[in-house]
Amino acid sequence: MAPATIANIYALLLGFATAGLLASAYQVCAQKPLSFRLLDDRPGAALACVPLLTFGAPFVIMRNTVRGRLRQGRRFEYAMIATMLACFWSLMSGTVIVSIIQHLPW
Repeated sequence: MAPATIANIYALLLGFATAGLLASAYQVCAQKPLSFRLLDDRPGAALACVPLLTFGAPFVIMRNTVRGRLRQGRRFEYAMIATMLACFWSLMSGTVIVSIIQHLPW
C-alpha cells in the first residue's frame, strides 16, 4: 500500500475517533446528545458551538443516518450518500488534526 493511502486512512480514522470523543464528552457534560440544533438553540453561543460541531459532525451525521435508516426506513441511497459525506468530513477534519499534531513543538 502506498504511504499516502495509509496516511489518508489514518486521518479518516483519527477524524472519526475525534468526532466520537467530542460527541461523547458533550453528552456527558450537557446530558443531551450533540446535535446541529445547537446553532439554533442559543444564537449568542453559536460561535462557540461551531468548532465543536466542525469536528463532531461526522459522528452526528452517522448517528442520524443509522437512526433514520432503522426507525424511519429511509432508502439505502440516502444512507450511502450520508455515509460518504461523513467519511469525507472525517477525512478533512482528521487531516487538520494530523497537521496540528505535526506542528506542535514536541
